Amino acid sequence: MGKLENRQQSFPVTGMTCAACASSVESILNHTEGVQSAQVNFASGSVWVEYEPQVEPADLKKALQAVGYDLIADVDDPFEAQQQEQARFYQEVKRRTWWSAILTLPVFILGMFFMDWEPGKWISLALAIPILFYFGRHFYIQAWKQAKHRKANMDTLVALSTGIAFLFSLFNTLFPEFWLSRGITPHVYYEAATVIITFISLGKLLEERAKTNTSSALRKLMGLQPKTLIAIIDGKEQEIPVEAVQQGALIVVRPGEKIPVDGSVESGHSFVDESMLSGEPVPVEKQAGDAVFAGTVNQKGNFRFRAEKVGSETMLAHIIQMVQQAQGSKAPVQKLVDKIAAVFVPVVMLISALTFVVWMSVGGDDAFTHALLTSVAVLVIACPCALGLATPTAVMVGIGLGAENNILIKDAESLELGHRVNAVVLDKTGTITEGKPDVVGLKWAKSAEVEKTQAILLALEKASEHPLADAVVRKLEEEDLSPVELKTFSSLTGRGVEATDQQDQAYYVGNLTLIQEKGIALDAALEQQAGKWQQAANTVVYFANSQQVLAVIALADRVKASSQAAIARLRKQHIDVYMLTGDNGETAKAIAAQVGIEHYESELLPDDKARFVSQLQEQGKVVAMVGDGINDSHALAQADVSIAMGHGTDIAMDVAKMTLITSDLEALPKAFALSGKTVRGIRQNLFWAFIYNLIGIPIAAGVLYPFNGFLLDPMIAGAAMAFSSVSVVSNSLRLKMSKLDA
Repeated sequence: MGKLENRQQSFPVTGMTCAACASSVESILNHTEGVQSAQVNFASGSVWVEYEPQVEPADLKKALQAVGYDLIADVDDPFEAQQQEQARFYQEVKRRTWWSAILTLPVFILGMFFMDWEPGKWISLALAIPILFYFGRHFYIQAWKQAKHRKANMDTLVALSTGIAFLFSLFNTLFPEFWLSRGITPHVYYEAATVIITFISLGKLLEERAKTNTSSALRKLMGLQPKTLIAIIDGKEQEIPVEAVQQGALIVVRPGEKIPVDGSVESGHSFVDESMLSGEPVPVEKQAGDAVFAGTVNQKGNFRFRAEKVGSETMLAHIIQMVQQAQGSKAPVQKLVDKIAAVFVPVVMLISALTFVVWMSVGGDDAFTHALLTSVAVLVIACPCALGLATPTAVMVGIGLGAENNILIKDAESLELGHRVNAVVLDKTGTITEGKPDVVGLKWAKSAEVEKTQAILLALEKASEHPLADAVVRKLEEEDLSPVELKTFSSLTGRGVEATDQQDQAYYVGNLTLIQEKGIALDAALEQQAGKWQQAANTVVYFANSQQVLAVIALADRVKASSQAAIARLRKQHIDVYMLTGDNGETAKAIAAQVGIEHYESELLPDDKARFVSQLQEQGKVVAMVGDGINDSHALAQADVSIAMGHGTDIAMDVAKMTLITSDLEALPKAFALSGKTVRGIRQNLFWAFIYNLIGIPIAAGVLYPFNGFLLDPMIAGAAMAFSSVSVVSNSLRLKMSKLDA
């Protein structure tokens, strides 16, 4: 019995309040027995965990609960549970923020304008107690849980700064004579402590609102699948939950309903809106044997279909999982930010302590007061929220914008790297071309009885298993023909097929080798036409009876309508475009010329494609590979950025870091434009987050005091801290408005 594979799953996490929290959760899970890796996304409030089969989600939950966090597991829909928890938490933050603000206002007025009014101190104390220790109690609870495990986060900074300010003020209220006897006025700072709590709560409220907006694309995807469906059970229609449906179930779909799972039509006829998968606005006709997909919308007809992929196996579930994994993945720059966040809080606490010591040494008469205020201001202004939100919010919004433009991003690394791509390698079949052959020319001999022989040709091609036969059948069926009944039929390997009709007349469909082998006459006009088609890189098929060739047929894999424009746009983005194909040189040359590609390689095996990608990388190029088949998977894995076409094989999509869920190649330059805009947003966020702390901490520590007597009030520091987080999230959300046209 083989070894069981590791499990990979995304879990919602509650209780995280800053980047240091995310780092702490990640560290705890990575040190939990049986966990191979854990990646926390602070912006989405989730963790992507790879763990061994013997580990249960309950074990992960227990490990996090020990340090004040929680993990949502063992529920039917954890992400719906997370949304409910987020909604509840948002209302809770809203309630405590409003109450904190209402109670803080009189404390602020008393502290700023009536600081010498003795009863004002007692009123402020009475109001400060519920603000700090009821509406702000979570800061102290979380800080204590962190301290027990020798960890520190934003809550530690808030608890220390407000706690010190409150205790100092309480001492001055209860024992003013201690300072008066020393000739010092006993100031109180209840307004500083309460305003800090209120401002940070307000920042948290705005942050929660903004974070909810960043994950809207994922919720839209989840909302595509209906909750219930109509199944035929014991011959009767019954409504059952979508989770209860089994493979092989017969499902009824009525007009206007969403298709609940993947399957194939058994009976009935309709048109289905598949724009969520393909991006194409025109509904697709569905009849017996056609595939249907979860989340697509039935139009006016009724049909029944057999469930083939249910639950997590459907294409929609696969897309949702990819988005979840992508939103939980980290851009390489985020890993650097995480390392900074992990040491940031201890460093800030050290700076705060040094600030206190320095002011006590050089502060003169008001040394203690200045030392206290500056050390508290340092603790407050240095909250690492902005730093922690800088990358994940931009990545999440970028991934959501990609999904809206038919670009599924599997991990953040490809999103960050995409803008650096300077060489794109395109597979020909199914990427530049439609991926299925069509009849592009059909010429009959003058002597042929067209009406009769068309029906015979249709009968031969319907009986043939050759991939090209379907294209001929599609062409002839457009003429509303019916095939004749054949007496005999046989395949001729590598050459074509032969058959006889009811009058024992022999007919052949195949290549030129078959025609020459049978000694069948080919008139000059048909031979000339076949030569022209071959020069245009078309495949030519001959249809003949035992005496003469009756018709020549040209087949070609048509170039997609968007390919030429997409390739021109890539070149405008200063990206070199290469085409690789296993097809012959003439076909490759013709297709390359048609779409404007200068560099192409033909008759390549899968390993040759990977080798070509490697050679480009050795030249210093950042290479993106775009393909759709199993034969492209090696090259996709080799490339710096791997991109699969959404209609391609599961293997290609599994290997690729991005998937274009449309047949339109114009999504490709959009993907690179999206990468550039997202990375620009990340850089702007990090710049402001770093600059904010680099400027804010020294000012809070009092470096301006010797020059202009300025000291930063802790409550102003709290407002600035809240604003920095909101500004970073708002900058990320600006990306939502971006157009991805170059």
